[in-house]
Amino acid sequence: MKRLLARARLPRPRLRPAAAALTAVAALLLPVTAAQSAHAATSTCDPQGTISAGDYTIQANEWNSTAQQCVGYNGGTAWSLDTANFNLPTNGAPATYPSIFKGCHWGDCTPNSGLPIQISQLGSATSSWSTTQVGSGAYDVAYDLWINSTPTTKGQPDGTEIMIWLNSRGGVQPFGGKTGTSSAAGHNWDVWTGNQTSWKIISYVLQGGGTSFSNLDVKALINDAVSRGSVNPSHYLIDAEAGFEVWQGGQGLATNSFSFSASTGGNSGGDTQAPTVPGGLTVTGTTASSASLSWSPASDNVGVTGYNVYRGGQLAGSATGTSFTDTGLSASTAYTYTVAARDAAGNVSAPSAAVTATTASSGGGNPPPGGGCSAAYAVSNDWGSGFTANVTVTSGSSAIHGWTVSWTYGGGQKITNAWNATVTQSGASVTAANASYNGSLGASASTSFGFQGTGSGPVPTLTCTAS
Repeated sequence: MKRLLARARLPRPRLRPAAAALTAVAALLLPVTAAQSAHAATSTCDPQGTISAGDYTIQANEWNSTAQQCVGYNGGTAWSLDTANFNLPTNGAPATYPSIFKGCHWGDCTPNSGLPIQISQLGSATSSWSTTQVGSGAYDVAYDLWINSTPTTKGQPDGTEIMIWLNSRGGVQPFGGKTGTSSAAGHNWDVWTGNQTSWKIISYVLQGGGTSFSNLDVKALINDAVSRGSVNPSHYLIDAEAGFEVWQGGQGLATNSFSFSASTGGNSGGDTQAPTVPGGLTVTGTTASSASLSWSPASDNVGVTGYNVYRGGQLAGSATGTSFTDTGLSASTAYTYTVAARDAAGNVSAPSAAVTATTASSGGGNPPPGGGCSAAYAVSNDWGSGFTANVTVTSGSSAIHGWTVSWTYGGGQKITNAWNATVTQSGASVTAANASYNGSLGASASTSFGFQGTGSGPVPTLTCTAS
């Protein structure tokens, strides 16, 4: 019941209905391998049955249903879901995740896997996967990579679960919320993130969907997850799985071929220590088309060589110093930034706390008549069930005599107390007004207020209004 140990701890439904199913992308389609034999050489109808496939293991992994499921093995790494007729609602957990894996899954280890590998020592990780998908039901077609704080575990991994969605059907979405996009590994992805009670989840959903991957650069996706703070580089990749999470139907889903290979060697035994996380990220100014940032320097055992600046989770640019101006932006638009430090060996720190910059409305970078303001939101401490945060308010090119900052939370956060501002909350909507002593600001001057709250979620988009 290995998968049950993981999924039974879900505090809320893992997936929820989507507006529409993903459509196939012809460019990703690969030729289907030779026809499978009419009768599987080996099969299992045991909900937790496994089948050895050389250096891989096929697992039935039915953990949330009592309906009959039978998995057939067709030789090599080919297998199929021969009996399946599930009928669960898509706003809850799936019935099953039949899959093929390499590595150690809840203490069940395959031979010659090369795993575990510490993330900072990961030199390469690639995979190819060809699938047969059916035109009915509700399911996803996804990798599940498990990362743990130690090299081995017989229970729930405590690091990160990375899901890589090749496709889906029937209106299902990843756990958590969409927090960005990525072009890692040469594909375009929607990125979803969320936190479970004892591990993080980050999901990469292939835009457009497909039926096959050929030589997918899994390491590039892991590196992307590290840069977003979802993966600790000192943790270990212990397991790589690929299969089908099924809510409805499922019969006929199949893997035609699968391979996964990982090895060390990224730093050839040299520097493997990532720099510290840059602190104090601040918005120092905005125009109608740009946002300027500064931060405190990071440190490294050898030396920091530069910084990556991310806008909305995507790389906006790089800097050798501790300041950066992002240009080509839209007027009256909020942008969220983080920054990560890098060293000469290619080690990258976890990203900084995020800040939000709102560009001016118009006029070639001048604030509105009578002055304007921008606001930057930064989480100073987050312990899962609660957090503290600070908001920096900065005036435009002329003085202001009062300000109001408003935002809407997307993760159910609730503010419990605040300082240096009058903060009110109604549902998810929050409004903060200046105190009597910090409402008047000279041109390009700043003040700040802070608060403590419960819950956790994405950094909100702020609107600042000056008077």
